[in-house]
Amino acid sequence: MRLLVLIFLMSSFQTCLALDTVRYVHSKEHSDFKDQYFIELLTLALEKTKPKFGGYRLQPVAIDMPQERTSIMLERNEYIDLTWRMTTKDLEQRLQAIYVPLLKGLVGYRIFIIRAGSQSLFNENMTLEQLKSLPVGQGYNWPDSDILKANQFNLVLGHSINLLNMLQKKRFDYFPRALYEPWLEIKNNDKFFVERNIALKYFSPMYFFVNKTNKRLAHRLNMGFMKLIDSGEFDRFFNNHEMISGVLTKVNLHQRKIFELPTPLISENTEKLRDDKRLWFTEF
Repeated sequence: MRLLVLIFLMSSFQTCLALDTVRYVHSKEHSDFKDQYFIELLTLALEKTKPKFGGYRLQPVAIDMPQERTSIMLERNEYIDLTWRMTTKDLEQRLQAIYVPLLKGLVGYRIFIIRAGSQSLFNENMTLEQLKSLPVGQGYNWPDSDILKANQFNLVLGHSINLLNMLQKKRFDYFPRALYEPWLEIKNNDKFFVERNIALKYFSPMYFFVNKTNKRLAHRLNMGFMKLIDSGEFDRFFNNHEMISGVLTKVNLHQRKIFELPTPLISENTEKLRDDKRLWFTEF
């Protein structure tokens, strides 16, 4: 009897000490300033669930690969446990989405990086057809590329690390980026500017994704995010984060012509989230 009690106590003790390890890709050679936002948000969600799930360990994996390759690796349950990407129907079929838009829909608003001296191509009276006729640059396997292609834009594809160089060499005339991206991507580089008059808008949330068999991590993250949303902590994090704070003033979105594009990539599960006002940024 004493032996059984001892075994039970040791098992309980080991369970308490168990850590959920969460591995994610973190490139050293091509580090992305945006990654810190997602890592900090992931940490908040995991912290909220420590009373129920115990400790955790975040483990960056230094592998350089494009987004789609990262998704394939996660689907195979190899090397990583989590990634963050703009969602698509296909991605939600292959991986388990955590249905909380990490950037509250802000990622679907796009402004352009352009070459210095080319602002005249984008006048304030520009039509959508005129914009579509100009060559536009995007990355291979990006959901944005599929959205622009479905809307008959003059699309030029390249590897993400080469796109600014391709823009400079006039392979295309503009490079759409999320509102918070251009400023640091072209910081102290006078060869490029942020275009002043035009913006694109499409419904395209970004989620955390895990392997479909990783029920524990999916449950833990869902619970953590619900706690963050219900307490208002998610909103405070989003509004005050250095990547987001001040961007709307800088972008001057109210004075831009905004072309809204339909997207063929949205699943029924994602479509259902539209009516939950807590999840979206609406202060435009």
